[in-house]
Amino acid sequence: MNQFPEKIFISQEKYITYLLKKFIMSECKPVSSPMTTNEKLLQDDGAAKIDSKYFRSLIGFLIYLTNSRPDILYSVSIISRFMKNPNKLHLAAAKRILRYLQGTKNHGILYKQQDENRLIGYSDSDWAGSYDDRKSTSKYVFCLETNII
Repeated sequence: MNQFPEKIFISQEKYITYLLKKFIMSECKPVSSPMTTNEKLLQDDGAAKIDSKYFRSLIGFLIYLTNSRPDILYSVSIISRFMKNPNKLHLAAAKRILRYLQGTKNHGILYKQQDENRLIGYSDSDWAGSYDDRKSTSKYVFCLETNII
């Protein structure tokens, strides 16, 4: 966290470095997005199962990181659906997020002092977006002027 007159920048660069080291990804090649376009992850897609404790641990670390990194929030929410019975494809999707973080360690949220305090909200939904149970996913974000909250 860096403070300047009338603004503050929140970043978890040290946490990301620790996370990459913990999951043996500190030397990985970065990618430009946390998830591939139109990736279709299924609960039972025939891929080999993995240790669910390891996968849940990784997801827990990523969920904590979403507090200062809203850019990974959607991807983390998608892969967290598979914590009960993860497989190699789910782990590959989670590791792609780590590869994205490798190239964007210094990203964070900048809060600036504003003259006005207008609250703005945005929402989005994908109707029946889950291929396993046809459940919908809703997303939202609120901003106080240009500051995400």
